[in-house]
Amino acid sequence: MANVTQQMARETEYSAANLMKDAGVDTERWNRVPDEATIERTVAAIEARNVRVILVDTAEEALGAVVNLLPEGAEIMNGYSTTLIEMGFDRVAKENRKGWQDYHAVITAENDTAKRHALRRKSVATEYFLSGVQAIAESGEIVGCDKTGSRMGAWPHAAAHLVLVSGVNKIVPTLDDALRRCREYCLPLENQRAQRAYGTGSFIGKHVILDNEVEEGRITLVLIRERLGY
Repeated sequence: MANVTQQMARETEYSAANLMKDAGVDTERWNRVPDEATIERTVAAIEARNVRVILVDTAEEALGAVVNLLPEGAEIMNGYSTTLIEMGFDRVAKENRKGWQDYHAVITAENDTAKRHALRRKSVATEYFLSGVQAIAESGEIVGCDKTGSRMGAWPHAAAHLVLVSGVNKIVPTLDDALRRCREYCLPLENQRAQRAYGTGSFIGKHVILDNEVEEGRITLVLIRERLGY
């Protein structure tokens, strides 16, 4: 497994550090690494909501944990996630040593727009869906947002297994703070990324709050004691 996952977190063109200046965000407030007591309290609050937490120290360990969660030959899909890219999951998915049925690869290879949209709709109900998160409240709620819902659709129910990844920099005191982080920090940075990558801006079209999960073992959060993603 070490040969598969050995890679430290890498900064990319669209990492937060390369978007912050133009986005004009408050990094002191929204990109802090909390103390260990806060991290442990937050983990306990998340697990009380029936979400499994795997707490790791590094992006390399997080990548190993994610790979271990995905069985050989499993049907997988990932929404766009700076955290997953900084971890190196894109490289592992491309190598695909475990023979996953990768929806993302199928979608990106499809040139017909209508067929590609249809595949995206189906992909939210995949066996294993991977996603970053935008904020985590110390009280245990996990918040995600995006423009179209192509990621958020998998969160509440559609995906059989939901695997979330997050740096501890996403932890904020309250649910209200989590929603503010989406608007005041994540959106300006994503708007910068979208303009650079696609030549168009972004907006928040969908919010999802994971408050409590009914199905035992459905959701796992891999939480990393590093600043990753935004």
